[in-house]
Amino acid sequence: MARIDELRLMTKVARMYYEQGLRQTGIMDRLNMSQSTISRLLKRAEKAGIVRITVSVPSGAHPELEEALQRKYSVKEAIVVDSIEDDEQIVRDLGPAAAYYIETTLRSNDVVGLSSWSAALLAMVDSMHPNPRPGGPRVVQILGGVGNPSAEVHATHLTQRFASLAGGTATLLPAPGVVGSAEARLVLMKDRFVQEAMRLMDTVSLALVGIGAVEPSRLLAASGNVFSAEELEMLSAQGAVGDICLRFFDRQGGPVVTPLNGRVIGMELAQLRRANRVVGVAGGSRKTAAIRGALAGGLINVLITDRNTARRLVADAPADETGEHRQRRRAVGRKSSVT
Repeated sequence: MARIDELRLMTKVARMYYEQGLRQTGIMDRLNMSQSTISRLLKRAEKAGIVRITVSVPSGAHPELEEALQRKYSVKEAIVVDSIEDDEQIVRDLGPAAAYYIETTLRSNDVVGLSSWSAALLAMVDSMHPNPRPGGPRVVQILGGVGNPSAEVHATHLTQRFASLAGGTATLLPAPGVVGSAEARLVLMKDRFVQEAMRLMDTVSLALVGIGAVEPSRLLAASGNVFSAEELEMLSAQGAVGDICLRFFDRQGGPVVTPLNGRVIGMELAQLRRANRVVGVAGGSRKTAAIRGALAGGLINVLITDRNTARRLVADAPADETGEHRQRRRAVGRKSSVT
């Protein structure tokens, strides 16, 4: 046990540092001690219980849920926001949280892949503040944005507005997300502007994606970039639980491969896995199974979701959806994408 003289000195140093706001160099000058001694005394004061550090969690923050998600699925980061169990309100609440995440982590050398037809990503862009960076990021649309003229503005607005706010340059993908046949896709893929966007997808460092259930959202349905009811039933029968960029996957995040895949113009799941950060912005009971599949398969490594969805994801995850399983799937995905 420390002597009373040493306890007295630890207390004095701790009060000067924590209560009076002096820096260690200021304490060093005043007490005529080395900085290493000051640092050691502060550490010993904490160990002795003289200093007790507590973190007061404000209302609306859910660090325990975030940490539980990070442990469960081995993701880089989870952000959980307060919201009610209402799809439209969840979208409105996720938007500002995603905007703040991007504003604080986006780098000027990033190549940003931005998915079309996501109401959550649209809410994100509408919540962003102008924050141009020297050089500016390259922003590429990673799912075809041509569709119903009344809805098409969403896709172009999403990419161009994001690039403008970040001080970057936008590359649009001037094609539908879904075409009528594989042959029609091959024709469109010969367009030089489509080819430019498709080439950039291999260089994406930060992908921002919505996560869809098999049943399309209202925005996606309005765009016309959807499969028929019979085709969606076929996907469900083959185990599909959701999609990213209209690339469907099962409950463990494995791709559901059907001829429908040959009609999509957009980023593939293998390309998505190669991005350093893949941020999924989604929530709600309708999408919980899809979000869980994306997490289990390592298709995303940052999740921004609502509190109720986070609780379901932590409580309901199947036993085989462990962090080790997830990391193995990402490694397999990287290997298969380059061979």
